[in-house]
Amino acid sequence: MIDMSHTSHTAHGPRTSRTSHRTRRPALLAATCATAVGLGLGLAAAVPVAAAGQPGAGSGSTGRQYDAKEVRHFLKGFYGNHGPSAWEREHLVTEELKEKAAQTPDYDLLLCAQNVPKAIDIGPVTTAQSAGVGWAPVTTHWGKGQDTQVFTAYVGLDASKPMKLMDISCEAPNG
Repeated sequence: MIDMSHTSHTAHGPRTSRTSHRTRRPALLAATCATAVGLGLGLAAAVPVAAAGQPGAGSGSTGRQYDAKEVRHFLKGFYGNHGPSAWEREHLVTEELKEKAAQTPDYDLLLCAQNVPKAIDIGPVTTAQSAGVGWAPVTTHWGKGQDTQVFTAYVGLDASKPMKLMDISCEAPNG
């Protein structure tokens, strides 16, 4: 006898319930993160938190995702030369990251600093399509010479939604 409790019929035959696919998402996300850590990408702390807050992250969706070039363009526009504006902070940051940033009132979490930098550079972008996350090192320049700081910014890749900053890791990449 065939168990029909998890299937439905369509014009094209039986279809498995989406519920069974959703239960696999945490395992897929965990496996993706473990692989990334194994590759030395330093995502152990940030990707699980960031991806968990992004609906559809790690779902294996066949929908379009933002690519590395689009992520880089977004980050360059978001950070500009001296950091995000009040409008960008309000409209281009996930609610989860806004809440996290609100917990550090004397520290600008989006810049990993207490002051406004003199200049900002965006490094090469990496995307993990299966996790639905892209990231890049962000270098802030504070004065002449080698006075810099590097942190990592994470962005959701689901192109069915506007791109937003998902998370920040104030630790330098790979260290």
